[in-house]
Amino acid sequence: MAARRESPKKTEAAEKGVGASSRVEELPKAIVRRMVKEKLSDLSGDVDISLHKDALLAFSESARIFIHYLSATANDICKESRRQIVNADDVLAAIKDIEFPEFIEPLQASLDELRKKNAGKAKKGEASKPNKRNSEGENSEAKEGSKKKKKDSKTDTAADADKSEEEDA
Repeated sequence: MAARRESPKKTEAAEKGVGASSRVEELPKAIVRRMVKEKLSDLSGDVDISLHKDALLAFSESARIFIHYLSATANDICKESRRQIVNADDVLAAIKDIEFPEFIEPLQASLDELRKKNAGKAKKGEASKPNKRNSEGENSEAKEGSKKKKKDSKTDTAADADKSEEEDA
């Protein structure tokens, strides 16, 4: 059996990490561009900053690598705690572990703000929804009634069958 050879293009692409999986992992260029330009314009004042294509790619790739590193570290922290779900505290601990402690305070503030916002939405949503227990109770009562009817009809059918057998005998 002849050994299967890959084409040179496939081998080069595999070595560079280019392919369907790396395209999926790429961060959206428009979002990266907007974030970088906003930050640079904040730092430079009134000067309009342009980004070279290679610089945009470098920012995007750096962010992607940072996300992977942070994710792996948070996952390790989660595994050490014998849990399977990474939570926000794992991410904050990972940021501290990879030596970016200056990010913790602003991230914690953003997280607290998001939690308050989501808690407000949840309370608002609960007030507009009917009481789940009542609606389920009503539905379950209706279901019980229909089950009882079905059971009664089955019993009636069985009784009718018994009567017809007795009459035949």
